[in-house]
Amino acid sequence: MGIGTTAAPGGADPRGGGGGRYLDFPRAGRRGWRRWVPSWRLLSGSVLISLGALLGLFALIYANTDIPAEHDVARRQATVYYWADGTRMVSVGDVNRQEVRLAQIPLSVQRAVVSAENTDFYTDPGVSFKGIARAGLNMIKGEEIQGGSTITQQYVKNAYLSQDQTLSRKAKEFFLSLKISQQRSKPEILEGYLNTSWFGRDSYGIQAAAQAYYGISAKDLNPSQAALLTAILKGADTLDPSLGPSQHERAERRWRYILDREVETGAMSAAERAGYTEFPEPKQPVKPNSQAGQIGYLVDIANKYLKNRSGITDQDLADGGLRVFTTFEKDKVFALADSVDRIRRQNLAPETRESDRNVQVGAASVRSQDGAVVAVYGGEDAVTHFSNNADTSSVPAGSAFKPFVFAAALEYGGLGFVPADLSGVPSSPGLDESLVASRDDAFIAAGENVGLDKVKDMAVATGLREDSMAQLDPAFPVGTSTPSAVRLASAYTAFSGDGTGHEPYSVTRVERDGAVLGGFEPPRARRAMDPAVALEVGEALQRLGSSTLGPTRDQWFGAPVWAGRTGADDGMKSAWFIGATKELSTSVTMFRTEPEGAELLDMAGVGGADSEQGTVFPPRIWSDYQLSVAPDSFTSVPVAPVAPPADTFPADSARTAGDPAAGSQSLGTTS
Repeated sequence: MGIGTTAAPGGADPRGGGGGRYLDFPRAGRRGWRRWVPSWRLLSGSVLISLGALLGLFALIYANTDIPAEHDVARRQATVYYWADGTRMVSVGDVNRQEVRLAQIPLSVQRAVVSAENTDFYTDPGVSFKGIARAGLNMIKGEEIQGGSTITQQYVKNAYLSQDQTLSRKAKEFFLSLKISQQRSKPEILEGYLNTSWFGRDSYGIQAAAQAYYGISAKDLNPSQAALLTAILKGADTLDPSLGPSQHERAERRWRYILDREVETGAMSAAERAGYTEFPEPKQPVKPNSQAGQIGYLVDIANKYLKNRSGITDQDLADGGLRVFTTFEKDKVFALADSVDRIRRQNLAPETRESDRNVQVGAASVRSQDGAVVAVYGGEDAVTHFSNNADTSSVPAGSAFKPFVFAAALEYGGLGFVPADLSGVPSSPGLDESLVASRDDAFIAAGENVGLDKVKDMAVATGLREDSMAQLDPAFPVGTSTPSAVRLASAYTAFSGDGTGHEPYSVTRVERDGAVLGGFEPPRARRAMDPAVALEVGEALQRLGSSTLGPTRDQWFGAPVWAGRTGADDGMKSAWFIGATKELSTSVTMFRTEPEGAELLDMAGVGGADSEQGTVFPPRIWSDYQLSVAPDSFTSVPVAPVAPPADTFPADSARTAGDPAAGSQSLGTTS
């Protein structure tokens, strides 16, 4: 060893560099932060090792991925719905699927699907790396794991996997898609996709969809019809144009986009595209006979609640295997239908009176204490009249909306500017008597003073849906909004109680494979208004109920009735009555529509010249129904028999004011 040199302990090179260290980290011979910065050799080596490990893992998983057998859709179970008492109501969900060869599917269908769903389908490896990256990002952000899947990925999901949006399912989808893309031709994959996709209307595959929407075979679809069915692939519950105006608008927009997209991708010439300007209206949906009468409407209400509450989709429902326990009470459902049919028979003559044609009735009955929907009347027959009148979103509420204006004015202090002479009652600020008299001017003034946004807030707080609220213009306070019968019945319970609102609900429990699914506890009550406000509005509604039902009301009902209604001078093309007791809140609406459209027709002359534009009939239906289902709510105090007023109660000789039990005759009857 030379003079002046000293060996470092352990044989390390005193000049640094790590000497004999296999991994120079932390880096020897460096000071400060540099000691902790890896060298480029270390970084590149680590990256290469990691990539090698990932590629090895990828190859191992790919090699061990077996393609399973396709789902046996014929073995899928039906979804069973139960009445509130636990007895079986109906079984729904026989799988409707007919496979066809790709040669039997027009090129226009194939091109529309590829143009809209996966432009590079014929060249891609079966997966979308962009979609995978988006799914990973959503997972990190805690959002739903979804992304733009390829046609191959969608086919794999339809045929081999579940519809769950989970990371494990996405991983399986990825490797299966890669393997299937290697082992099967693109035409085979496209054929499988078109035969397994869900198109709504209980139809799997393009053949069943062509029958369900147009009553033809898939081979007879024209390019315009093909574009609409392709549009519906994005989600039948939001794009089936027969489901409502908003769905129709979305379907048209998507249909136009797909035709334009075909031109962009070269699948269709601009000249051919110019020939498809008229929207290809599909035929109205047809429900199976098992959903005849009111059953189809009940299933519709329950399904909407399932989808809104838990994220269950139409396809999940069609896949079946669910047991759905509802709040619907069989005797009340049949009694409500019986009452509607009776009042219609007694008062309408569509064979001889033009104004009595195309009359529609919708009704809903809700349990006041918690918002459970116990009965609905959606139309004469769910098999022939598809739209659910109990859940319609196109009929203006008219004066039935005014209690929400009154409540907002009290809650937010908007009564001070209401002219006192509108009521003629010095102690009243004007609105209560104006409510009974159905005066519009006081409510327009109150809405302006308190603010239309406050009126809207009050209505929504009681349970009306925000998307049913009309434009906030001067007419808003007099009922241009279009809440459903279900929502109005539920909202009125706030006035008959302490100002607490209840979200209407129709399902109490859902089971799958013996396991109970979560999320179906009854919605919690919420404060809609101050109890003092509810009391004051409620007192006015009791007076309105008394004036509507007639002077013998107290001889009929042993408890108060909180009521809202429309009047003959409303100016709306609808008639409403909402009657609430401590037990039940029931709303009834009557309106006329064009046979082939949603346009509302004038109600003048419905039921004869003295029907006040049909506004006398909803209270009659309500009274008839209330007599049937709640005989205990009528007074048992002996009174002299007094016939009910002819303009309020049904002309039914069996129903006399002195014999409440007579109302029980309709119990147990079915429509």
